[in-house]
Amino acid sequence: MIETNVTLEAVAALAPVIAARSDEIESGRRLPPDLVDELTTAGCFRTLVPRSHGGAQLDLPIEMRVIEELARADGSVGWTVMIGCLAPVLFGRLPRSTFDALYAGGPDVILAGTVKPSGVATPVDNGFRVSGRWAFASGCQHSHWFAAHCVVNDGRQPPIRMMVLPAAEVEIEDTWSVVGLCGTGSHDFVVHDAFVRAERSFVLWDEPCLDVALLRVPELSLSSLRGGAVAVGVADGALGEVTSLATGKVPLFSDETLAANPLFQNQLADADAQLRAARSLLYADAERAWATAVAGTPFTPEHRARIRATATWVTRTAVSVVEMAYAAGGGTSIYSASPLQRRLRDIHALTQHFAVRADTLTKAGAVLAGQDIDLTFV
Repeated sequence: MIETNVTLEAVAALAPVIAARSDEIESGRRLPPDLVDELTTAGCFRTLVPRSHGGAQLDLPIEMRVIEELARADGSVGWTVMIGCLAPVLFGRLPRSTFDALYAGGPDVILAGTVKPSGVATPVDNGFRVSGRWAFASGCQHSHWFAAHCVVNDGRQPPIRMMVLPAAEVEIEDTWSVVGLCGTGSHDFVVHDAFVRAERSFVLWDEPCLDVALLRVPELSLSSLRGGAVAVGVADGALGEVTSLATGKVPLFSDETLAANPLFQNQLADADAQLRAARSLLYADAERAWATAVAGTPFTPEHRARIRATATWVTRTAVSVVEMAYAAGGGTSIYSASPLQRRLRDIHALTQHFAVRADTLTKAGAVLAGQDIDLTFV
């Protein structure tokens, strides 16, 4: 029987297995099904599920450490689990009876989907007819349910609504040929005129159906902090890999190992300090966010803006750390067998996510400067 509570020890024990399979994960462009089974057994997809429904209901900072540990082993695994276990956050906006039904078979429910409203939902009796194509559905090949954001074409406000569909009702199209986070299997999925009952649809800003701290954290704040944990894990993995390489690598025209090189020592110390500072800020914000949620205190625009700014800055810092590790590895880094080139590609792929793009800091700064702006996606 699977243990209810996931532990960092269980994930740490699985990490070497994950790292050893990184080439397989990348070349397969997905998580191998048996690895998904191992991650499920370790409890990785029930971290956020309420205890009332058999989940671990971890505090946010602890759950982020699980994600970071996975990303340290492999960036694609960290990202895919981070997305896949988000199900209770979105499903928590459904009616309580629907939420209960989705978890009636157990807590290990895996979700794929996207927030971009690239589908159309036409109202019909008792629900909607849904059609569309959605990109970037990380982990779609092993997901049980899909969240498909749609424009509702009847003039209602807000004009967008999330539709929840079982895997059997979506078609996955092989589109995930990319340069970074290759193993996330973030293919497109397509829906052709599927019927979705009204109770399996929701608006992202609907009131939650359960009174738990997790659902009091704004979804974008939550996702930004958890994405930052992936970035920190990828960067920490790169530092570990270049440090290990340095003990045996003797650079061209040198009589000593890279580890004995003063410039490398200087760069390593600087990168290590940058990463520790980034991690400290990220988890300090996570602790504050969690305390706010537990207390039931509203998240102010300034608080949300600072969370978004933190996640963006942490990701940028992680990029700097990985680039240092890659450059320090010299010619060794450019070989496909080197994990450093994969770390470089993974961290740069992560920066392309809308939650940490460059103008995030502009929007956060506008809030802090007291400007009147649209706070929907802060």
